[in-house]
Amino acid sequence: MNNSTDSQTIHDLIDRLTRLTAAEEWNGPLNPSQFAALTYLARANRFSRAPSHVADYLVTTRGTASQTLKALARKDLITEARSEADKRSIRYDVTKDGLALLKDASGLETVVETLPADVAASLAASLKSLVLALLHHRGGRSFGLCGTCRHHEPTATGGHCRLLGVSLKPHEASQLCHEHSPELETHP
Repeated sequence: MNNSTDSQTIHDLIDRLTRLTAAEEWNGPLNPSQFAALTYLARANRFSRAPSHVADYLVTTRGTASQTLKALARKDLITEARSEADKRSIRYDVTKDGLALLKDASGLETVVETLPADVAASLAASLKSLVLALLHHRGGRSFGLCGTCRHHEPTATGGHCRLLGVSLKPHEASQLCHEHSPELETHP
């Protein structure tokens, strides 16, 4: 198989997987965009839940993200919190009802759980490389887990973000961050 055939096959498989996942997400009270925004907010750290962060993560306009967030708020799945320091700054938090909606595993998650560990690890590494390369090509942000960021410093009480200059709680290392910058890779 030549490279162009490989590229087309990979594109077709990713497109099919995306469509299968989106079809499953329509199977409830949310459309796929609302489901993706709610899922992101549930996984994002306290510094990464502004409307602009949701827009960047979903690769959509701020207006579209704003309408999606308003729909989630009307459904009582998220709440809006204004910053005490800057009243213009808004953060969204997922409500108990929102978290309950996300508790069931998706079909994709169920299938991935059944993969052999080596296959799952290889798939995860390959998809991560593909996403990071596409983000680099588009000039986008990685939105990785805090604990995998080059600015993250583990401490006895959880961690410290050297970029923001703030202490982090232990659970925040496994949350998504809009300031994420992948560890610098070193080659032997």
